[in-house]
Amino acid sequence: MSQYSLAQIGVDTEAEAENARADDLIQAGESAAEDGVKDYFIERNGLRYAGSHLILDLWEAERLNDAEVIEMAFRRAIKECGATLLHMHFHEFSENGGVSGVAVLAESHISIHTWPERSYAAVDIFMCGAAEPHKAVPILKHAFNAGRISVSEQMRGVL
Repeated sequence: MSQYSLAQIGVDTEAEAENARADDLIQAGESAAEDGVKDYFIERNGLRYAGSHLILDLWEAERLNDAEVIEMAFRRAIKECGATLLHMHFHEFSENGGVSGVAVLAESHISIHTWPERSYAAVDIFMCGAAEPHKAVPILKHAFNAGRISVSEQMRGVL
């Protein structure tokens, strides 16, 4: 594939080479920061990983058909987590009133898919670096007045 073809699909070979170099430094146990590359991996409890991915199920929840309420809840959660908002988009479905949406963060994302007819919402929160995704959980539980909530965590990119 030519460099022009790579550029057409959004691949920058110089950037890929720099990312591969940073990966090599990390795997070799050297500090990427020494080479001027900022490392957003997390080190906690003896593990080094890309980020925490929380999977939330909100049951017996309310206001799941209102994109404005969801956006406000996301904005509060993002601020509390210490994350950086880049972009938000929500789509309201007309048939059952559900909402699907995402907040793209410098630290990754928060997404939601709602089923108001079931009083249920599925939420993903993935954050890297210094952001604290667990701080979003009580904010979202309160915003949607969820009667039940389940949370599971996956550590992504464990080295």
